[in-house]
Amino acid sequence: MSRNNLQTLLMPVAMIVGGALHNQLGGLGWLTPWFLFVMLFIPFCGVRMGEMRLTGLHLALLTFQAVVSVGVYLLTRLWDVDVAQGAMICVLAPTASAGVVMAAMLGARISTMLSYSLLINFAVALGAPLFFSIIMPAGGVSFGASFVTILGRVIPVIVMPFVVAVALQRFAPRVAETVQRFRIVSFYLWVVALTIVTARTVNFVASQEGLTLAKGFALAGAALVLCLVQFFTGRFFGRRYGDAVAGGQALGQKNTILAIWLAQSYLNPVSSIAPAAYVLWQTIFNSVQLYLKSRRQRDC
Repeated sequence: MSRNNLQTLLMPVAMIVGGALHNQLGGLGWLTPWFLFVMLFIPFCGVRMGEMRLTGLHLALLTFQAVVSVGVYLLTRLWDVDVAQGAMICVLAPTASAGVVMAAMLGARISTMLSYSLLINFAVALGAPLFFSIIMPAGGVSFGASFVTILGRVIPVIVMPFVVAVALQRFAPRVAETVQRFRIVSFYLWVVALTIVTARTVNFVASQEGLTLAKGFALAGAALVLCLVQFFTGRFFGRRYGDAVAGGQALGQKNTILAIWLAQSYLNPVSSIAPAAYVLWQTIFNSVQLYLKSRRQRDC
């Protein structure tokens, strides 16, 4: 079995194991921020600031995420607030670090992906606490205090990996190069983190007597629609700037571990079903893309 096939297989396996062992693994949720830190730190060690370029594609993708995440929340909350939060986080979530690897496998420009990954992570680090403070005000706590509290927990997870990676490149470049050579570790950490957050999600769902099957399907269905919309919209924007694959992966492939953690930490935890389902949909979509690419290569 090739490495690509193994990696594709491990994603659903992680979700199955997390669901089956949810009682044993659900209590390990406190490890998720640490996994996220390392998962971002390793690829950031390979970022060369001189190669980073802000392009029209990046601005188009960033504008889409900002406008659509707010728009889908405001529209969907008229029907169901939990589904609205789940849909919103599926759009707001930044690009997955694994998205860079997948984009390379599909033939995208890596510099485009790295630049957008860096941009959207900083944007989410600042924008998510602001948005969450508005839509989920803590009882008896002012907006400012709520914003600062959330910002204080999000910044170390998203921004500090980049700060540490840049410092390492500056003062210990050989160490940074060594870390980058083990970038595949990020994927396997992602698999472990996915197992834990799946267990935590299943634990929460199992404890909710009022959670209906209809709401679960609505959250998963919203994730499916948004997954397809974002992949194809990203490819549309990317095609206009000469890199359809990078546009699709940058907008469509999400850091679902971060999305689930944010939903479980700052929104109604039931909304985390949407990003959990998004994992499955983006895995299927990427598998189809890889299959079509390999078939085209065989036909040539």
